[in-house]
Amino acid sequence: MRILLVEDDLAMQHSVSKALDLVGFVVECCSTNQEGLERIKYYDYDVIIVDLTEDTLGEDLIRKIRGCQIDSPIICLSSVDKAQIKVGVFAAGADDYLVKPFASVELVARVQAVLRRFHGFSESVLKVGDVHLNLNTKEAAIGDMPLHLTGKESAILELLMLRKGTVLSKETFLNHLYGGMDEPEIKIVDVFICKIRKKMQQVGLHNAITTLWGRGYMLREENAMRYPYKKRDAQQLSSSLSMEAD
Repeated sequence: MRILLVEDDLAMQHSVSKALDLVGFVVECCSTNQEGLERIKYYDYDVIIVDLTEDTLGEDLIRKIRGCQIDSPIICLSSVDKAQIKVGVFAAGADDYLVKPFASVELVARVQAVLRRFHGFSESVLKVGDVHLNLNTKEAAIGDMPLHLTGKESAILELLMLRKGTVLSKETFLNHLYGGMDEPEIKIVDVFICKIRKKMQQVGLHNAITTLWGRGYMLREENAMRYPYKKRDAQQLSSSLSMEAD
């Protein structure tokens, strides 16, 4: 997931970026509201985090973001803990408001929560048909069968699930995985998708990820195991897949 952080304090930039990076988010930082607005116009972000100071208590900036027809979730950070300020920011279009100082784990939890709600999920475990993914532990499963994925494979599956039924281009996957930094060849996306499909097929799920030639990949909202495994088969097959993933 790609996040834009608008924060003029370099120490806070570093702290927030580090906390989000540790759980797999790609964070881009800028120091001014104007720079943030320029980036928003040209790049897509899954979440926008805005620091609100005493001088920019937020409503104007939030309205400008929404005025650009950007519907990404917005989280405001502020040292101001006043009800009227919060009400104004929410009315302008913000999705959450976090008062400083805060624990990094709380910020991460709030980012994950607004992402889930934005994409229509109410729980930390994403479920699309037989495909399950725990956003907190990054553990995946097909029905009762664990699906052993690498970090990059898990990130791709997360994006596919959050945008289920939507065709995603290879460029979208690269931005999601690398955020424009040290990106490998675009063919790496095909490699990751191929590996995920193979692991799904090994536990009985076929054709869940659809290829639309020239456009990208899509996770079908309706998918079902072609030949569901019984729970007593799970331990043996899970052990085999775990060895392969290692």
